[in-house]
Amino acid sequence: MKVLKFGGTSVASAENIRRVKEIVQKQNEDVIVVVSALGGVTDLILQAARVAASGTGDFHPVLSEIKNRHAQAVAELFNGAGPVVYIAEELLDELEQILTGITLVGELTPKTLDRIAGIGERISSHLVAQFIPGAVRKDSAELIQTDSYFGKARVDFEVTNQKIRDAFASFSGIAVIPGFIAKNVKGEFTTLGRGGSDYTAAIMAAALNVEALEIWTDVDGFMTADPRVISKAYTIPELTYSEAMELSHFGAKVIYPPTILPVYQEGIPIRIKNTFKPENEGTLILSSAQTPKDRPIKGISSISGITLLTLQGIGMVGVTGISMRLFTALARVNVNVILISQASSENSISVAIDEHAVEVAESAIREEFEKEIEMGQVSKIDIESGLSVVAIVGENMKHTTGIAGKLFSTIGKNGINVIAIAQGASELNISWVVKTSELRKTLNVVHESFFLSENVELNVFLMGIGTVGSNLLQQMQKQQKKLLDEKHLKIKLTGVANSRKMAFLREGIDMTSFREKLENSEQKSGLPGFIHEMKEMNIYNSVFVDCTASDEVSGYYKEVLNANISVVTANKVAASSDYKNYLDLKDVAKQKGVKFLFETNVGAGLPIINTLNDLVNSGDRILKIEAVLSGTLNFIFNTISAKVPLSKTILMAKEQGYSEPDPRVDLSGLDVARKILILARESGYPLEMDDISVKRFIPDALFDGSLDDFWENVKALDNEFEENRKRLEAENKKWRFVARFEEEKAQVGLQEVDSRHPFYDLEGSNNLVMYTTERYNEFPMLIKGYGAGASVTAAGVFADLIKVSNI
Repeated sequence: MKVLKFGGTSVASAENIRRVKEIVQKQNEDVIVVVSALGGVTDLILQAARVAASGTGDFHPVLSEIKNRHAQAVAELFNGAGPVVYIAEELLDELEQILTGITLVGELTPKTLDRIAGIGERISSHLVAQFIPGAVRKDSAELIQTDSYFGKARVDFEVTNQKIRDAFASFSGIAVIPGFIAKNVKGEFTTLGRGGSDYTAAIMAAALNVEALEIWTDVDGFMTADPRVISKAYTIPELTYSEAMELSHFGAKVIYPPTILPVYQEGIPIRIKNTFKPENEGTLILSSAQTPKDRPIKGISSISGITLLTLQGIGMVGVTGISMRLFTALARVNVNVILISQASSENSISVAIDEHAVEVAESAIREEFEKEIEMGQVSKIDIESGLSVVAIVGENMKHTTGIAGKLFSTIGKNGINVIAIAQGASELNISWVVKTSELRKTLNVVHESFFLSENVELNVFLMGIGTVGSNLLQQMQKQQKKLLDEKHLKIKLTGVANSRKMAFLREGIDMTSFREKLENSEQKSGLPGFIHEMKEMNIYNSVFVDCTASDEVSGYYKEVLNANISVVTANKVAASSDYKNYLDLKDVAKQKGVKFLFETNVGAGLPIINTLNDLVNSGDRILKIEAVLSGTLNFIFNTISAKVPLSKTILMAKEQGYSEPDPRVDLSGLDVARKILILARESGYPLEMDDISVKRFIPDALFDGSLDDFWENVKALDNEFEENRKRLEAENKKWRFVARFEEEKAQVGLQEVDSRHPFYDLEGSNNLVMYTTERYNEFPMLIKGYGAGASVTAAGVFADLIKVSNI
């Protein structure tokens, strides 16, 4: 024999009841079918009762809705005819009479509420019993006997079990019974608490020691997390009774928690199944469950609407009975404690309770500790609302070291503050309290961390879609599948902005159509708005990517890092700003456990900074840096010839995209100065921009005036440069614009190099960096390659992005 329980959604409509019939008729053994009221009917009955009790409203509109729901089901299932019509009408008339009585006396007692609360189950059980051929209806109210604690009555199992066994002693076939309802010894209706239909099924299953209990609902079973929050959550194949109880208590509304105890005591397995996807296996709950070794936790659950109430005072230390008095005071006013957290010093004790019970709880505690408060032994009762309790559950946690360390390290790195912690010695459950505003992020972070999700996700917020930004998106899109398949890294474009508009999508913007998304967006672009939206989305593993050259954007880095969002930038402004700001950004990133990466600031895609960091971090000391760091200037000095004068090479550099729109930015040498400044700082030297000597190779006068003036006047330098070029050619030398750092001093300027120098054969727009260190002294380390261009710069940004993911 089996017991099958169908919830409110499973019998919510005639169509759903037909599904129930199909499922029941496919069973190969005797079955007891326990049904809830039609979905939403119990809530409507309670609503009508409250309206009736208020004396200020008319309950008839709500009653009409209840009647219409049942009339529609009867019409579709029975063509509006047959005995069930009269049974439903009789029970609905009973409901109306009691509601009228409530209106007259203006009072709704728990006893009266229990009398009407189960009318929905009484009707639905008649509907289902008469719709399934050969089924008989039995009344659970006559089988389950309870005390008179109306609203959540306690079962007298000795009497109840005997009644159930007597009723089914020689039974075979299909029996349908209403869930939720029972009666006391006086024959008065009681209820088993909301969700009590599950409990009814468990009581029946345990009394008859059936083969299995199946709970049919509208989900596939217990999930690793709430699928409404975590799209990658999946069904847990097996759970132990203890794990299921823990997950049910902490908000996984799959099964009513008391359901588990009766079947657990008899060792009866519970199967959670989906009425709408009966082919799915669902979740099996039993004494010992299969658990993969690499999955120490089974699931994550949470409860929102929590308030943390903390009793604190130095006078509490060493005083016996404080905890007992606290819990007794709360129990007297029926306040349920969800979580307890106490300091080992006994200086404070915190309890998490439902936010609706705060006033009652505070009043009870103040009354209990009135003397201690007056004497100062209890210094304060602190109340913090807007919280949620999160729990990870799994029996295998007790066999796996480092679970708590990994959990709280991961949470902290993502900027989530843990307000209170509770863990039992059994290590079946670790619970903690966070702000509700951080609940979604917490669930995602923990789900990701414990490998319940196969892939690591990186959420990219991109500012600037010019040549570098656009190239970056193309490269990301092209590499996306390979990273996912081979490295289990899923890169999502979560936010993007150009100068006019910005767009955001938590699930990720399609990188092939981001321009359309921007064009159709109604959000006007603005840096403060972009930063605000990014922080408000509060997504784990977020990274802000700056592909602009804006001073304003770099000014927001500290705020972004403080929000536990990594920063990857192609923008040199921040790293070359005043030393204190540079150091602050590095320190904030370290403190928050996020990344501040700017590899492309010096050599586009070349691993110049990364290599330097490796040298320094491994204990080497940088003695000298010599570098050609301007792809633009190197292009100019490699292109200049008898046929191509200086002025034309500068124009060619602009036309081919090597230089800035105003080439004087490159010609000034300031860009190279910024780069050597960054390298000096990364070597451990506190240099400022003013410490660098910049020797220009064209007159200062050309940097004044308009760009048109510059193009006209630069031609005057052509003859002088050609004469010098001829001399260099005769001496077998070349020009290189070199940055040098040595003995804590830095300078940039034009240098003549001969054929023996490593810079001599540097072609096109290539860069070259030489590190002379204590280890690489006689033969300096050389890094050489393309140092300019949107494509290689984007590649460098992409490489930094992958570093953020820690794959």
